Order: sequence, then structure tokens, then C-alpha cells
Amino acid sequence: MKCKYLKQCVTGVIFVLITGSLSHFVYDWTGQNPIAGLFTPVNESIWEHMKLLFFPMLAYSLVIIFRCRQESPCIASGLFSGLLTGTFLIPLFYYAYTGILGKNLLVLDIAVFVMSTVIAFWLSCKLAQSCQASRCTFLLCVLVCALFICFLLFTEHAPDAAIFMDPSA
Repeated sequence: MKCKYLKQCVTGVIFVLITGSLSHFVYDWTGQNPIAGLFTPVNESIWEHMKLLFFPMLAYSLVIIFRCRQESPCIASGLFSGLLTGTFLIPLFYYAYTGILGKNLLVLDIAVFVMSTVIAFWLSCKLAQSCQASRCTFLLCVLVCALFICFLLFTEHAPDAAIFMDPSA
């Protein structure tokens, strides 16, 4: 398989947008299965919505890293940088626009997810091509693993902070 960055990025955006959108409903579709809840949103909190990007992009990234690591030695650092950036853009964009408007709007929530995904893959593509983040690969991997563990832990034991609270409750 030829590892073409642009094709990988476009495919990744489409994959994450589709699987992330569908995963929004998986917890309820599975009868609120606790295993499904570890990887998909269990409520409407911003933290839980970060899973919409994180887990699909992580799955996609691991496949691409496995397939392309020989041809593209900087692919892991690029994808992990994009994954972390995209995941944290979700609360950044959400709190920015709700702070300005004073309320949240579904169309803007969707736009936040789409923009965060596109930026995540754009950054991934740029960093994989330039190898600028390659010396940080280990640290990026540790940060991705730490965030993964936080998603698992905070699903059941969320701290008392606004990002973990369901705004519709």
C-alpha cells in the first residue's frame, strides 16, 4: 500500500465524521451497555463528546501507523499530534462560542466536531510530512495513553468540573 498523506487525511476525516457521529448514539442503542459507554458518550457533557473524535481517530491512526510506519517514519507523531489537538479543540471551540452567544446551538455543536476533525487531520498530515514532531513521538504516545485512561476512568467517576457536567441536565 502506498502511503499518500492527502488520501489518508481525507479518508480519516470521512471515517471519523461518520463513526464519530454514529457513536453518539451507540450507548443508547446498546441499552446503555457499560462497555459501550467507555468508548462512546454516556451523556451530553463536553468531556463525553470529546470521545466522538478521540476513539475513531485513535482506531484509524493505529491502522495507518501499522500499515505505513516503514514508508512514513513520522506518521505516528503526526497522527498523535493531530489526535490530541483535535480532541482538545472540541471544548475550546465549544466554550468559545457558548461564551460569546450565552447558549449552545446544535448546528454549532456539529460545526465544532467537523472543524476539530478537519484541523486534526490537516495538522496530522502536515506534521507527518515535515517530521517536525518526530522527536516527541514517545511523549505524544504517553499523552494519548493518558487521555485514553482518563476517558475510561472519568466515564464512571467524573470529577466535579463543568466539562464533565451535562449541560442539558
